[in-house]
Amino acid sequence: MPDNAVIGTASLRRQAQLMAKNPTFKCVNFRGNVQTRLRKLDDGVVDATLLAIAGLKRMNMDQVATAVLEWDEMLPAVAQGAIGIQCRKGDARSRMYIDALNCDDTHTCVNCERAFLGALDGNCKTPIAGQAKIIGGKVHFRGLIAMPDGSEVYETGNVVGEIGDAVELGRKAGEELKARVGEKFFKMMVEMSPQLAPGQVTGA
Repeated sequence: MPDNAVIGTASLRRQAQLMAKNPTFKCVNFRGNVQTRLRKLDDGVVDATLLAIAGLKRMNMDQVATAVLEWDEMLPAVAQGAIGIQCRKGDARSRMYIDALNCDDTHTCVNCERAFLGALDGNCKTPIAGQAKIIGGKVHFRGLIAMPDGSEVYETGNVVGEIGDAVELGRKAGEELKARVGEKFFKMMVEMSPQLAPGQVTGA
């Protein structure tokens, strides 16, 4: 995208990563269903927007995507796209049905990502991203935390470990990142986040 491009996104996490790549970008709070967002894009309200490719495929609309971002370009929210099912404790029958639906690799990756988020004590106003993958029988994890305006971004790099150690891998990655950024960073991040009101244009 060219300098000063206007990009529609309702995510502080995406905004932070976009503006870290190019601080001249202007990020506009962008909400509504897929058709509404695409119509705004066609009308020139924004120069680009970000949509889940899984959602576009589900609607047979993936042809509208001009690029699919990989994890070394932009990290997603922790556990994004994963479906969780809750049941009563001790309900063996429900657990039997749920276990049959479970994807072990996804479960492992989500647990790793959630441990990372838990160590950072993040919430919806903290731009935190993380994704775990199973590659070659090992857990690979990448995570980051950033200022909403992208002025500071701290990343874990590619952290690798055994599948059985996925939770510990995510937790340690979060603790190490938290120690590296320091308490001052978190205070500044919280102070900055509420200033980004819905519909507000941010950036240079």
